[in-house]
Amino acid sequence: MGKNASVTTGLWRNLGDRAAVWPGKHYPLGATWSTEATNFAVHAPRARVAWVCLFDDADGESRHRLTEQSLGIWHGAVPGVPEGTLYGFRFEGPWDPDAGLRFNHDKLLLDPFARAVSGEMTLDPAIYGHSLDEQGVESPEPTDSARFVPRSVVVADDFDWGDDTAPRHRWRDSVIYEAHVKGMTALHDRVPEHLRGTYAGLATPAVVDYLRDLGVTAIELLPVHQFVSEPALVKRGLTNYWGYNSIGYFAPHNAYSSSGDRGQQVTEFKAMVKTFHEAGLEVILDVVYNHTAEAGSDGPTLSFRGLDDSIYTRVHPPVPGAPVDDTYWDVTGCGNTVDAANPFALRLILDSLRYWVTEMHVDGFRFDLLSALTRVDHEIDMGCHLLTAIGQDPVLRHVKLVAEPWDASMDGYRVGDCPPPWVEWNDQYRDGIRDFWRGHSSGIRTVATRLAGSSDLYADDGRSAYASVNFVTAHDGFTVRDLVSYEHKHNEANGERNRDGTDSNRSWNHGAEGESDDAEIVALRRRQAANLMVTLCLSNGVPMITAGDERGRTQRGNNNAYCQDNETSWIDWRPDDAWLDVYDVVKTALRLRREHPALRQRHWFEGRPAIRGGPKDLAWLHPSGREMSAADWHDHELATVGMFVSGSPLRSPGPRGEQQVDASFMLWFNSGAEPVSVGLPENDWVQAGEVALTTDPDLIVGTPVVAGTEVRLGARTVLVLRGT
Repeated sequence: MGKNASVTTGLWRNLGDRAAVWPGKHYPLGATWSTEATNFAVHAPRARVAWVCLFDDADGESRHRLTEQSLGIWHGAVPGVPEGTLYGFRFEGPWDPDAGLRFNHDKLLLDPFARAVSGEMTLDPAIYGHSLDEQGVESPEPTDSARFVPRSVVVADDFDWGDDTAPRHRWRDSVIYEAHVKGMTALHDRVPEHLRGTYAGLATPAVVDYLRDLGVTAIELLPVHQFVSEPALVKRGLTNYWGYNSIGYFAPHNAYSSSGDRGQQVTEFKAMVKTFHEAGLEVILDVVYNHTAEAGSDGPTLSFRGLDDSIYTRVHPPVPGAPVDDTYWDVTGCGNTVDAANPFALRLILDSLRYWVTEMHVDGFRFDLLSALTRVDHEIDMGCHLLTAIGQDPVLRHVKLVAEPWDASMDGYRVGDCPPPWVEWNDQYRDGIRDFWRGHSSGIRTVATRLAGSSDLYADDGRSAYASVNFVTAHDGFTVRDLVSYEHKHNEANGERNRDGTDSNRSWNHGAEGESDDAEIVALRRRQAANLMVTLCLSNGVPMITAGDERGRTQRGNNNAYCQDNETSWIDWRPDDAWLDVYDVVKTALRLRREHPALRQRHWFEGRPAIRGGPKDLAWLHPSGREMSAADWHDHELATVGMFVSGSPLRSPGPRGEQQVDASFMLWFNSGAEPVSVGLPENDWVQAGEVALTTDPDLIVGTPVVAGTEVRLGARTVLVLRGT
């Protein structure tokens, strides 16, 4: 316990009463520093007594009672508080778990609006707010938790943004690169060692130049909100590597800072964003507002639970005539679900989002398990307060908004249902393309729909093809290399007896489980990896690449590496085992996409000419060279399809309404086990062309082709022809 800490409520009150605390203001929430005094404001309407607790460099604690309460917010200004001071809150109030009230003055609580957090959670009985007797009745746990929990930081950041400008890439021009702050540079030999695994490490030329050279436009970071590891993981000697366990929605995670955790992480994060913007790259954050790190009733008390559980988390719907039941209602699989329908929980989310846009200059958000946040009376409502508020907000409605349109419940799957301006992770694209390349396709019709932008999901409500964020892998699941090397998950290192992670991987090991020394198997795997990546890069919609997939990153068959903060998850930048041939193909595909608007169109294809007498904007071709017939679409043996995309003209007008003209393309996809000769149809629009890209080792980029002839396409290959 700190040198000024006490064990009785009476002494606490005396300490608070004699401390110099001015009335302060109830807004803004959190700690607002000035040279004269720091204002503290925290929402806890049902607390009876509130203290802000300040810690000195010797870990001594002084408690300052907040005597003012306005609109449910306790507030006060403490003079002379230095920047970087550590603080937390303590409360007295009713103990009524059935009503969500677990006030316990022995528990130091993080400020939900803290701009930075110092330290980490240490596993100890003191982190729990209650204990159970033999009858299962809850009572306050009496041990002081201050030594075992992280603390909030008073931040006074005066970062100079200069002329920082958001790149604001249009969705149809965007290519997303999903990455982990630490995993991206932890093993990078061209990043200074003291910067590896940090925000500053991400901002080094070795990373920024690599991303620009590859051809992506945005880096999407796995969670950077302050998070803690679940106690169950800590007991197994593991940590929550991915970070989907948030406890501070305004604070950049302190472990990713190279310069300290007393507010320096804020400055370092801003410098990283500014560097990315200077390079023309956007920063998108993966945000986890659907649950908190306090989990279920057996979880720790770190912040929200000690303030007023009923404000932030959902409980099971009451049964008429039955006692009130505060058992957590959970559709996230993480112990609790945030109640975004509660006005103050909604305010917390919206204030957090606006803070990251206006103060941290990020360009967008990917919402983890968005369906969980759309619940109204526990039922999904796409017209809920949260989505409506974001859609009307003058700051938030103009940033990139990406939905993971499902949660962990049976009714949570809502792909295709999110309203504009949201775009969505499209797992139907992932599954369809994986199945096609492993030879388990449900039909060419499904594959063609995914290649053309998934109009079955997004066209009916007026959204464009870019509403589909296409991906073949993500952080959750196999990497591309593992997708072509393993048929079964190998998650033993997670300590859950290989029971965690999905069993439905839609993968194919091509004849051997795991890494192989067979040259033919390895060559086929690399070609298949290239096929998957090229298909992703050239499909209509927004491609999302998982970091390292373009160079053969492997997790050795682990498809749920959320707790593997080691070389299993980190990118190996050494060239000796990298699939650099795959990298070259991906880079070429992204260059073609960037240079040719025909390959990233905003308007839906209509299968008819864009102008009278012109070619169809999109035509699907049978290997014989003719257009696909109705019967062909139902031929489940058909493993090869051609996609003709006209660039003369494009359906989309230019910025001044002018008609745009681009090269036309013919893309051939052969997932069959045998080579096939494909016919290049006679036509009036494209008489000649050249090989622009291929995964066929027997074809050479630049080779000319002529309409009316045939091209031999190797087994399991992609061929991209560009009209000349």
